[in-house]
Amino acid sequence: MGTYLVTGGAGFIGSNIVDGLLARGETVRVIDNLSTGRLSNTAGFIDRVKFLEADICDAAAVDEAVRGVDYVIHQAALASVPRSIADPTANNQVNVQGTLNLLEAAVTHNVKRMVYASSSSVYGDSEQLPKIETMAPNPKSPYAVAKLAAEYYCGVFSALHGLSTIALRYFNVFGPRQDPNSDYSAVIPIFVRSLLEGNAPTIHGDGEQSRDFTFIDNVVSANMMACDANITGARVYNIACGDRLTLNHLYDTLRNKLGIDLESVHGPDRAGDVKHSMADITKISGEIGYKPTVSFEDGIDRTIKWYQEVGLKALG
Repeated sequence: MGTYLVTGGAGFIGSNIVDGLLARGETVRVIDNLSTGRLSNTAGFIDRVKFLEADICDAAAVDEAVRGVDYVIHQAALASVPRSIADPTANNQVNVQGTLNLLEAAVTHNVKRMVYASSSSVYGDSEQLPKIETMAPNPKSPYAVAKLAAEYYCGVFSALHGLSTIALRYFNVFGPRQDPNSDYSAVIPIFVRSLLEGNAPTIHGDGEQSRDFTFIDNVVSANMMACDANITGARVYNIACGDRLTLNHLYDTLRNKLGIDLESVHGPDRAGDVKHSMADITKISGEIGYKPTVSFEDGIDRTIKWYQEVGLKALG
């Protein structure tokens, strides 16, 4: 048992991680400025955690949040390629400086390990598939640059100060609580919302771009296993299912499951997007035992059910 700080714990991924930690009896703190996180995501646990409404860019608030914790699970971010292109300064401030604030506090307060939410975007648009951690990074957006810079900071703090760090490169996470209402939302909630509202979503480009869609429960499991792992130093791992689907296939799957016959609309390619993405998960499987436990098919069924029953109402 230990005490865990989840940054961005009112967000989609963070709140699901909090649920997972509480389910196994851990003590949890949350820091979130509620800029993209939602209090509704915390309704099931708000009375069982210490909640600090603050920004990770506030070094004093971060120091307060980290003091006395054993593990930091860092999910807070401005998580969007288009947003980073529109405002690279804000992207850098949150995704790099915010992470640096956490690393400094973690060293000051002798945290056992920091687990950091990185991104598959650091690989860029390399034609090599699957993406493996030994590939040279090739970021194509300010968001990807910031995620990679924060990975490097994790490695440096590990080497200089002995802080154990694990960076998890997420591949297209989806599931309950993912917000479909922002211009920067991920593709699955946008598609589901559009279909449920009777509208045809716009697919950027020809729709043949492919992604390694990863259900949220797999990400929750990976974060907890990363905290528990008997390893040292700085590690970087892919978190995914090791498979890929095109956006056209995704759309047809959603349309068929919902029983809604709407043809998609295609628009121009989106700046900063990569064409194909699929992970090699051999490294994390061998070193900490991670394997996906929920398939895309099961995950998409659970996600659709959530949006149909509570999602659109809960998210407004």
